Amino acid sequence: MTIVNIQHQSGELEKSHAALSSVLAAVVLTTFKIVVGLMTGSLGILAEAAHSGLDLVAALVTFLAVRLSGKPADSDHPYGHGKIENLSALFETLLLLITCVWIIYEAIIRLFYKPAEIDVSIWGFIVMLTSIGIDFSRSRMLYRAARKYRSQALEADALHFSTDIWSSSVVIVGLLLVLVSEKVPSLRFLRQADAIAALGVALIVIYVSIQLGIRTVQALLDSAPVGLAEEIKTAVETVPGVANCHNVRLRHSGPSYFIDVHVLLDGEQSLNEAHALTETIEDAINKILPEADVTVHPEPLVEESISVGDGGDPS
Repeated sequence: MTIVNIQHQSGELEKSHAALSSVLAAVVLTTFKIVVGLMTGSLGILAEAAHSGLDLVAALVTFLAVRLSGKPADSDHPYGHGKIENLSALFETLLLLITCVWIIYEAIIRLFYKPAEIDVSIWGFIVMLTSIGIDFSRSRMLYRAARKYRSQALEADALHFSTDIWSSSVVIVGLLLVLVSEKVPSLRFLRQADAIAALGVALIVIYVSIQLGIRTVQALLDSAPVGLAEEIKTAVETVPGVANCHNVRLRHSGPSYFIDVHVLLDGEQSLNEAHALTETIEDAINKILPEADVTVHPEPLVEESISVGDGGDPS
């Protein structure tokens, strides 16, 4: 087994471990929030429980996506299985939007049609503070793994859970305001703060869903990151012996990038010399995108149309 294969397997295990840890954390939080939400009657906590329930489903999908996306390329999937990660991120987006619909519906019912009595107890604050602590630790872990392995599925999971910190904070504020309304009769209107806090959760989730959805669709449509193609073109044209770099095409599938470039080289050099130069070009590109799958298409330089170092596109 080669060193590259060992590193690949080690990376896949680390990604799977991060995703599995997220699943276990989601199970604990969802159960805790449901129990406390039912005990207190807090819509804010129940909204967070629903949110965590969908977090659990999303975490399970992410775990499966990370495991499946690590499969090697085959005849049916020559670019590998990385798009599975992008599809799982899209699925998370849909789950988030479903959560928002339910939260907004319940909040409107409580605000305008059927006010609910809320028992503000210490357990409500304990569950939300516990949620913030767990979400903070797992989002940091997921972000580290996502950056290390360029995993959009893990990044989506990390983004998902980092926003839970803010939404949990909103619920805590809502519970505090309800508590104030119980102590100060003239501020009874603050009893609606829990439902308003739930709407705040929904707005946060909607914002995250839109951002995540845009990025996911861009990945599925093979949209290149802004400026990356030009950065690659500039790097290649600084390689000695390269007259011009054009037709730069790139796509990413999960954590992997696939890059095609056309270059103009001295047509009088030997095949071995041209091949060695393409290897140098690949190294230059890999400095920008490590471990990218690079294909270099060399073309003979036509002196009358372009000179070495000109850098413009061939006519």
